[in-house]
Amino acid sequence: MCDTVTVVGAGLAGCEAAWQLAARGIKVRLHEMRPEKRSPAHHTDDFAELVCSNSLRSDELTNAVGLLKEELRRLGSLILACADANRVEAGGALAVDRAAFAQAVTERIKSHPAIEVVHGEVTDIPAGRVVIASGPLTSDALFAAIRQKVGGELLHFYDAAAPIVTAESIDMDAAYAASRYGKGTADYINCPLSKEEYDTFWHALTTAEEAPVHGFEDTKVFEGCMPVEVNARRGYDTLRFGILKPVGLPDPKTGKDPYAVLQLRRDNAAGSLYNLVGCQTHLKWGEQKRVFSLIPALRRAEFVRYGVMHRNTFLDSPRLLDETYALQSDPRIRFAGQMTGVEGYVESAASGFVAGAATAMELLGERMPALGRDTAIGALALYISDHTVVKFQPMNINFGILEPLGYKVKGKREKNAKISARALEKIDILKREI
Repeated sequence: MCDTVTVVGAGLAGCEAAWQLAARGIKVRLHEMRPEKRSPAHHTDDFAELVCSNSLRSDELTNAVGLLKEELRRLGSLILACADANRVEAGGALAVDRAAFAQAVTERIKSHPAIEVVHGEVTDIPAGRVVIASGPLTSDALFAAIRQKVGGELLHFYDAAAPIVTAESIDMDAAYAASRYGKGTADYINCPLSKEEYDTFWHALTTAEEAPVHGFEDTKVFEGCMPVEVNARRGYDTLRFGILKPVGLPDPKTGKDPYAVLQLRRDNAAGSLYNLVGCQTHLKWGEQKRVFSLIPALRRAEFVRYGVMHRNTFLDSPRLLDETYALQSDPRIRFAGQMTGVEGYVESAASGFVAGAATAMELLGERMPALGRDTAIGALALYISDHTVVKFQPMNINFGILEPLGYKVKGKREKNAKISARALEKIDILKREI
């Protein structure tokens, strides 16, 4: 009988790692500190809680994250199976009912006979084989133990979550349902602003009072989770070319694109909650209500959750980890999730898949096959372990880190489609070996 593997953390990466181990006949002891202790970002005791957005982003194969999702589906990912079973309409994106999704993952994990769930905080690195997927909000005691183990400074960045409002409180007389360029079904509620309304909103946003965050500096904010107020301070039109971009969203009342548009995305299957897309923030709660209520469609909005700012930490992975997320100085230890510097829900699940599958195969006397830079899951693992990366920062999956085709293809979409086809052909071969 193989040794029991300890997995620390029941987030997306930890649950995926535990599932891949158990699916290969390895016993797992999964530690989760909730409900005994919660991080500042968590609101429930369910596993795989989505603390920021409920979107897993694009589901199209011409988008790198769409490719990564399809690879994980074909490889038997728990996270993707639960996400697909609890999706809500979001045009070309895969968005989920966050409560139902987390409940599904929790139920699958707890009902697996090879997985033992242990509640309570882990304060030191466990003995034996271990996958540490404690997340970017790792508790202070475990953080100190990891820091001592790796023998170097952990890096820091800060993450922000967007507010959520009730659907019934949105003024639909001042909003309209549509998806950009008419792509897919009209799953987003669009809140248009005139030039005067945008001017008022922008000035209020850039001068609003922020909640105190110890050690926060604008330069430490990862671009993918830039607080909206920090982004707005970069220039008057920054939001209009970013999250409030109106192009391709004509107002049916005028037939023209408005000056700016805030999009709201469904946050649950019932359609009773919507989140403010791209509006991650760490403004004081009262300020959030005041500023976002200046948007006409949200003038009477009921906020069920305000945006929050919290510390995220990640390893200098190129100096520490290999392409299977194993600690080079002590390969019995693997890391997974955002702590490794992968950024995003799907990327976290992908790292958990590799860490779990590689550990299981080693215990079974086998070797994890090289995933390669020509697959999304492999390219991500190779990027975080690339020692030539000097100034390491968290990374979303993107076609730029995948192996080029080696020949020219006319058109970006066509090129990306061919890269995806090549990757999936390889995944279909690899899945027989993993």
